[in-house]
Amino acid sequence: EVQLVESGGGLVQTGGSLRLSCAASGFTFAFDDYAIGWFRQAPGKEREFVGAINGRDGGLFYGDSVKGRFTVSTDNAKNTVYLQMNSLKPEDTGVYYCAATLVVLNTPLLPLQYDYWGQGTQVTVSS
Repeated sequence: EVQLVESGGGLVQTGGSLRLSCAASGFTFAFDDYAIGWFRQAPGKEREFVGAINGRDGGLFYGDSVKGRFTVSTDNAKNTVYLQMNSLKPEDTGVYYCAATLVVLNTPLLPLQYDYWGQGTQVTVSS
């Protein structure tokens, strides 16, 4: 079965940078048959789309709140997806999750469209 493990979270100051990793294993199909998404959730708030990559065509998608600051990338040889976060703001604070699902038609952007989830990693940005 598919397993996803996030790492790299921590405490940073406003304006700082952080790089999250999502290590994937147990894929039934090829790694590039999947879309990998990043989501975040702050206490008392709904889960928010951050970014995603479509393994089939390499297409990248970002939520409006992080465009220009965050970048999703992959290392296919390692079955790992990264989230580079720059110019961090206090409102970026939350638990960050990576998720995976097989691509059917296009890149899924909603949490309910993803079948596999990691355990999450905490990101805290101090003001």
